Amino acid sequence: MAPSDRRERREVALIVGGGPGISASCARLFATNGMAVAIAARSTDKPVLHELERAHGVRRYGCDASDPAAVEQLFSTVGRDLGAPTLVVHNIDGRVPGIFGKRIVDADPDLAFDTVRSAAFSAFLVGQQAARTMLENKPNDEGVRGSIIFTNASAALKGFPASGAFAMACHAKSGLAQSMARELMPQGIHVANVPIDAAVGLPQEDGTRAHRRAGPTVDDNMADPDRIAEIYLQLHRQHRSTWAFEIVLRPWVERW
Repeated sequence: MAPSDRRERREVALIVGGGPGISASCARLFATNGMAVAIAARSTDKPVLHELERAHGVRRYGCDASDPAAVEQLFSTVGRDLGAPTLVVHNIDGRVPGIFGKRIVDADPDLAFDTVRSAAFSAFLVGQQAARTMLENKPNDEGVRGSIIFTNASAALKGFPASGAFAMACHAKSGLAQSMARELMPQGIHVANVPIDAAVGLPQEDGTRAHRRAGPTVDDNMADPDRIAEIYLQLHRQHRSTWAFEIVLRPWVERW
C-alpha cells in the first residue's frame, strides 16, 4: 500500500504530552483501533515512547508545546508524515517544580507564570493549530471534522489552598475549552474538557499501579489511565446529536 493510500484509510491521532500514564494509554488504544498515532513531547528519548514506537508503530516528535513556532511546526510535520489529525489530545499537566504546595504569599511569580504557560498557554497553542487543521478536513459521513480533547485536573473545579498557580492554569484551560466548543462544535469539531478529579495510578513493572505522591493503588482508589483512554476514544466516536463537552472522571471512593 502506498503511503498516500495508507493516509486515506487511517485516522490520524496526535497526542501532545508524552508520558507513561494517560498519553501512553491513549497511544496504545488508538493504535490498536487502527489509527496512525503521533505523540509529541519535549524529550522523545523516554523509554515509554521508544516502547510505543516499537510495539505499536507510534511516531515520536519533539515539541515544546508552549512555543508557538514549535507547535505550528509539529502539526505541519505530522500532516506531512501521517496526514491531517482528526483526533488531538492535549495532555500536559504544566506544574513546574518549586510551585507545589506554595501559599499565595510565598509562590514565586516566575514559577506561577511558567505554570500557566506550560498548562494553559500550551493548550491554547495546540487547540489553535488543531482547529486550523480540522477546519480544512473534509467532513465525514456524519458531518464531523475531528475531535479536540483537553485533559484537565481537580483544580479546574475547585481551587485548593496553596495551589493558586495551578488553579489559575486549570480554570484558564476550562475557559479555553468552553469557548472553543461554542465556536467549533457548530462547524463539526467536537471539543471536550476532561477534569481528572483523582490521582492517576501509573502502571508499575510488577503490574500494579501507583502514584508518585499518593503511593500504590488499593481497590481502584486511583484513576486507571487505560480506562481514561477508553473514555477519550468514546468521546471521539460520539454522535454529534449527543456530544459531551465536560466529563469529570473520579474513582468510586473519591471524596468530592
